Amino acid sequence: MSEHVLVGGADGHAVNQLGRMSNRHGLIAGATGTGKTVSLQILAEGFSRLGVPVFAADIKGDLSGLAAAATPHPKVDERVERIPVPDYRAEASPVLFWDLFGESGHPIRTTVSEMGPLLLGSLLELNDTQEGVLYAAFRIADDEGLLLLDLKDLRSLLNWMGEHRGELSQAYGNLAPASLGAIQRRLLVLEEQGGDRFFGEPAVELKDLMRTDFSGRGVISLLDATRLYRDSPRLYSAFLLWLLAELFEELPEAGDAALPKLVFFFDEAHLLFDQATPALREKIEQVVRLIRSKGVGVYFVTQSPTDVPEAVLGQLGLKLQHALRAFTPKDRKAIRAAAQNFPANPGLDVEATLTDLGIGEALVSVLDAKGRPQPVQRTLIVPPRSRMGPLSAAERAELLSRSPLAGQYDTVNDRDSAYEELARRTEARQKALDEQADAQPTTKGKSTSRGDSAGVAFLKSAARSFGTQLGRHLVRGLLGALSGKR
Repeated sequence: MSEHVLVGGADGHAVNQLGRMSNRHGLIAGATGTGKTVSLQILAEGFSRLGVPVFAADIKGDLSGLAAAATPHPKVDERVERIPVPDYRAEASPVLFWDLFGESGHPIRTTVSEMGPLLLGSLLELNDTQEGVLYAAFRIADDEGLLLLDLKDLRSLLNWMGEHRGELSQAYGNLAPASLGAIQRRLLVLEEQGGDRFFGEPAVELKDLMRTDFSGRGVISLLDATRLYRDSPRLYSAFLLWLLAELFEELPEAGDAALPKLVFFFDEAHLLFDQATPALREKIEQVVRLIRSKGVGVYFVTQSPTDVPEAVLGQLGLKLQHALRAFTPKDRKAIRAAAQNFPANPGLDVEATLTDLGIGEALVSVLDAKGRPQPVQRTLIVPPRSRMGPLSAAERAELLSRSPLAGQYDTVNDRDSAYEELARRTEARQKALDEQADAQPTTKGKSTSRGDSAGVAFLKSAARSFGTQLGRHLVRGLLGALSGKR
């Protein structure tokens, strides 16, 4: 196998993305309809041929065509000759299908505990006060030995915190009923958007997203995000960010490897940054900077480079820019910013070229073997070897039936966790109170239901001790660790 991905041709010579430089991240940008999806497709194919696993979200459904060979066409033949592509042949790539809803792919899940309060607070759109209460909830879960696996676990914990607010507030600060109620309401909204299917077990194992097939080709994991992106864009971006954080935490240091361990495409990347709080944006920038050392290449796909913060843009090696349209003063400003994003080429007016590019053309800058940015070039993008368009429902179903992961994630495992433990505690407390009431004579005008007997106090103390030993060291992912939630 060659050690580069052919991106296209410029001025009679090939433009290649070196495998060795592919963990230096990248950007695919351009207006709607200018060819961003095809560029993503040819890069995914190329990395797969190098033996590098790929993860990508399929927002429009078009990327499923990666699993089928391209259909012969005269225009494809013409482009192959113009670039040229001496070894071109139509072929399918190995693909695994995933779907948060479990309808058109393998279900993909994580636990509430692994997502952590920082990312979950952003997903729920909490204010600072509510986010503080959520952080307290995770700390209480640790101290009480409560596993937070799915949303019903978190709801049960919030209810329990409300019932014991007086005693808990002494140790964890003010747990305002209004904040507890607001979090509960946001959880209901998240459930309506499908979030209840995302949280639970079995959680996805990263090794299943980093597979190679029998021939050594990297398997392309496609997340069917058509419904997810339409109905819950915030959950879509939160899931992808969580996955990046998990990859960073779980993977060992890779050093300067000849090839990445995984290439990760983040489509509609503007969602990641538009909706992030300043604290979360800082963590995103940190993850992108550090994950390169784990051998993961992150490629952002969006309409304009201005959708990505400068701190992230400065870390991107491959820059592939399709045409931009200048309809408004804001558009023209974005074009000037995009032109300045490239290493200069004295023989090319980048700003003028950006509005003149045809479909299937792009301005491309890559890194050389020493990691130096090369001058931007007007490039004719190579045609995909796989189908440009979606699979039929029958084709997808047939591939799913032959998947090596068939049946592995289909059945939800609802094991003993916070929901069940808190139910037992409530039952034990009520039983102790009933026994106390039966053992003591009733005094007129006084209630024996307030306050805890020695037996109840003992039960609480034992539960806390047990919980402290078990729960304090729960690991929930890089984002939480960086923000000090461990």
